[in-house]
Amino acid sequence: MAVSIKIILRKDKINNKGEAPLFLRVITYYKVRFLSLKISIKPSDWDSNNNKVRKSHPNSARLNAYLAEKFAEAYNIVLEADTKKQFLSGYQIRDVVMGKRSSDFFEYADKYVASVETEGRIGYYKRTRSVIKKLKEYRKNKKLYFEEITVGFLKNYEEHLRIKYHNKTNTITANLKLIRKIINDAIAEDIIPVNSNPFLRYHMKNEPTKKEFLDEDELLRIENLILSNDSMLFHHRNAFVFATYAGGLRISDVLQLKWENFDGKRLYIKMQKTKTPHSVMLPKKALDILALYKTHESIPNHYIFPFLKNDMDTNNPNTHHDSINSAASYVNKDLKIIAKKAGISKHITSHTSRHTFATLALRKGIGMEYVSKLLGHRNIRITQDYAKIVDLDLEQKMAVFNN
Repeated sequence: MAVSIKIILRKDKINNKGEAPLFLRVITYYKVRFLSLKISIKPSDWDSNNNKVRKSHPNSARLNAYLAEKFAEAYNIVLEADTKKQFLSGYQIRDVVMGKRSSDFFEYADKYVASVETEGRIGYYKRTRSVIKKLKEYRKNKKLYFEEITVGFLKNYEEHLRIKYHNKTNTITANLKLIRKIINDAIAEDIIPVNSNPFLRYHMKNEPTKKEFLDEDELLRIENLILSNDSMLFHHRNAFVFATYAGGLRISDVLQLKWENFDGKRLYIKMQKTKTPHSVMLPKKALDILALYKTHESIPNHYIFPFLKNDMDTNNPNTHHDSINSAASYVNKDLKIIAKKAGISKHITSHTSRHTFATLALRKGIGMEYVSKLLGHRNIRITQDYAKIVDLDLEQKMAVFNN
């Protein structure tokens, strides 16, 4: 049997009372694991030759009986697994010997996914649920113990995602980031030790993505398109242009804008994605678009743009999320038509307005820290991607000297 089990005193972990903890040291196929027995004694009370508590300790009989029981339980489960040629993690041994909560990754992950749903983060909930579902399918719905998630496991799973689902590098990385988050949460809750985190040794890859944006001439062509005032193309164009001039607002925030968020000059909102408060002073072009929708019948708690129903049930997170998604999809569908009418060959989505604002703002000399705040970025490093686009644009402009 390629295993070894021994009770040891960890003198390297002596507490402020001068006591050291007792551990089960389990060696299986050259891999060493230490399982805490939740007992601490003074080093002078430990007989290392016989692996027993010395009789000098007042509770030696009771403690030795307990240690013998736990040793036997660990030995039996390891022997059974070795006989059946089954993989056995140290946490499986701990679960049986110490009666601790399961260290099954899926059990812990399911609790996390459920908590996300309870918080009403429906979009994120659906993404996390999908990631865990794919991992469960890969495991054929068998348990996955944290200790089984090794660097080798992650490499194999990465290849699986690439072959079966044809996932690109950034999609794979997004999947792995969720797995990493759940592992880090488990470490924070002391469910698994920090040195068992495979992401300390596993490098996730990222491929640069192209941020499509419009230059001033292209944006102006869209602004000046003649569209029927009673068409959705008209309203979707207006929403796109408004989002650009309103600091690159996300489509989810534009869709949910109400008159009560506007004081005549400035918007005050709570961002849908980050749940953080945000305000922006609107330039004239954004104000002109709002003027198209402002009437004497405008009610503070009604939506500014005619995309969502004013009586929509916002208390139901799933219904609310689906309504926003449906309206955003409609906007993106019409933006393709609008781009074609404007003679623009670029692939435009509602998010293009965000990229357009960022690049135009940087070109016009607005400082990166201000652009970052207007975009609602939590980290200025995200904004720096736009600065790289502007730098590249400047390099291309210098090519005129070659003509």
